[in-house]
Amino acid sequence: MQTPPDTPPPVPAGGAPAAPARGHVLVVDDDPTVAEVVAGYLTAAGYDVARAADGPAALALYDARRPDLAVLDLMLPGMDGFEVCRRMRAHGPVPVIMLTARGDEDDRILGLETGADDYVTKPFSPRELVLRVDSVLRRARATAAPAGQPRLLEGAGLVLDPAARSATCRGAGLALTLREFDLLAFLLRHPGRVFTREELMREVWGWDFGDLSTVTVHVRRLRGKVEADPAHPELIRTVWGVGYRLDLPAAAGAAS
Repeated sequence: MQTPPDTPPPVPAGGAPAAPARGHVLVVDDDPTVAEVVAGYLTAAGYDVARAADGPAALALYDARRPDLAVLDLMLPGMDGFEVCRRMRAHGPVPVIMLTARGDEDDRILGLETGADDYVTKPFSPRELVLRVDSVLRRARATAAPAGQPRLLEGAGLVLDPAARSATCRGAGLALTLREFDLLAFLLRHPGRVFTREELMREVWGWDFGDLSTVTVHVRRLRGKVEADPAHPELIRTVWGVGYRLDLPAAAGAAS
């Protein structure tokens, strides 16, 4: 059994606070100790938490009440976290943070390619996990355009509507995850400028820490969806030793 990462904080005397919950989080882990610790810290941070110990139970809770975010263990009995994530994502975008005892990079990349927004390896700090939940939800809820002032982002056949969170490429709809949309929107706002992976993680993910392969994987996924030839990208270019840059045709331009 995985050593519990910490002891959950005590529940305040007098029961739950009267203030509305900050969000509904689904915690899925077959280790009851880990699940209790994670749920305890999230509850203390003001979140409403539901718990499941396996994939089918998680999907049942997901169908009964769509969570604002899922904290999902990779190694689950019967149905692994990858499959649970795929099935949840088939019904619409939901932010997902994956938990796993594995440290293998292939598993981490596969989790991100499945659509996870973050990946935390056990043992972990539950306080850091709460910060990551805060960050992912904050980015998910942030409106990319001021209220009442919807503004399209356009360039090189790409059209993004931040208010509707919809995207097309040369007239065809793009199926983008939450973070892919945010990354593409950010690059469209700053065409021609090179960003390091650290800058993209800070500006798009809202993190000052984390695994930089998260950025690499999302850039690769975006190229697979917007480039005519992802193996030879002409829009999202790698600037070796620095980072990434979005290049638009001179006649296209982009919203700034």
